[in-house]
Amino acid sequence: MTDSNKPGKTLSLKKKPAAPSGTEDDKRKRSGARARQVALRERQQHDTPRAGNPVEARRPTAQAESAGRTESDEAPRVTTRRRAARPAQGSSRRLAEIFAVFTPCPHGLEEALALELQALGFEDASADRAGCRLRTDWTGILRINLYSRLATRVLVQVSQGPVRHEDDILELARNTEWERWFGAEQTLRVDTSAIRSPMKSLQYCNLRAKDGICDRLRDREGSRPDIDTVRPDARVHLFLAEDTATLYLDTTGESLFKRGWRLDKGEAPIRENLAAGLLALADWDPAQALLDPFCGSGTILIEAAWIALGVPAGIWRPFGFERLRNHDARHWRDLKEDARSRIATRLDAPLVGVDLDPAVIDAARQNVERAWLTPDTIRFEVGDARTVQPPAEQGWIVTNPPYGERLPGDEPELWREWSQNLKKNYSGWQVHVISSDLDLPQRMRLKPLRRRPLHNGPLDCRLFSFEMVESGYRRPARGDGSD
Repeated sequence: MTDSNKPGKTLSLKKKPAAPSGTEDDKRKRSGARARQVALRERQQHDTPRAGNPVEARRPTAQAESAGRTESDEAPRVTTRRRAARPAQGSSRRLAEIFAVFTPCPHGLEEALALELQALGFEDASADRAGCRLRTDWTGILRINLYSRLATRVLVQVSQGPVRHEDDILELARNTEWERWFGAEQTLRVDTSAIRSPMKSLQYCNLRAKDGICDRLRDREGSRPDIDTVRPDARVHLFLAEDTATLYLDTTGESLFKRGWRLDKGEAPIRENLAAGLLALADWDPAQALLDPFCGSGTILIEAAWIALGVPAGIWRPFGFERLRNHDARHWRDLKEDARSRIATRLDAPLVGVDLDPAVIDAARQNVERAWLTPDTIRFEVGDARTVQPPAEQGWIVTNPPYGERLPGDEPELWREWSQNLKKNYSGWQVHVISSDLDLPQRMRLKPLRRRPLHNGPLDCRLFSFEMVESGYRRPARGDGSD
């Protein structure tokens, strides 16, 4: 264990008193609240991004302020409030403890998420229904939040028990040590989900869990936490099965797909973790060219740029665990500093986005700026997928084209004409298309190598994978354009 993990290294505002000017009067003046204010200013200066990091230096202050939270102002504010109510303790116990963890993800990405977590060093990660399960220490939980591109949340199991009635949920929540994680001075939100549960009302089950948590804290700390469903300090998830209830502490806060950069979403955006999942399922090689001929707001390409540069998915955003009791801010800062030191500064192959709508291309370029990437990282062009030429001899196409209500009704030949362009000009390329149109291969007159079930929000989709080979293109007969 490094020195930064030791209890004596836990961040405290009292560890940075203002330097005295030399007289006894000055020393007396710089005690108490004033010393804490000076220490807070020093902490904010210490957390200022390093000028030497070209990716970090692109972080726009105005955009960070518009998001409402930044690295430098979020942690001190919450820490000041929390430590005033309860002194920091138990951080060393938390770092050494092993927790059962569930990481939900979009349907269809479970196996890909398990492989990602194993690559991060979590060898016991295994795919489960709509997510993965593993066991790890608190540092591992922080690392999953920081690095995972596919997970939606990181949930820590805090209690589990049999339930036959709603009051059993109340007792389970009341007997859980919530005071380890948050207190009456903080705000709370509880969410409930179920699979094959006999409970008649999930809303009432949610209320029972909430009452049990609040009763526990009132008995031990004299008051109940306030409920905040928008931006709570602590989030708890209740999961009900046929005869058991499990209570999870949400360490993430806002969903992990919210990377902190996207404001211009386009007409039908794809979530960031699903975009990263498409790249993982396509087995995209960052050393090879990537083209998105229906790029929209650029989500797939921005995710690809972060992957190629090694930018951790959560490096610029705040997390729920930063508001919990005994949060070791110094340990968290060390993890982020290590991650930033590994970010590359250039790409090995071109990333190209094409779309018919100039306004959408403008929005994509603005998203690149907000993602703290240089403008030349991704090349965006106004163009038509049916005529665009490949940017390299070989590469990948990964795209989320229009389908369903987004499909232009006046272009019935779109898929056939796009397919002709692919057959004629993209020999050696791999093509991966997500769509809710299960007949898309027939419309393109291509046979997919694979079709993977996925969900894009509420839409039941497939990721169709094609390999373009020169022999697969047949020249039109009699000039009629047919294949």
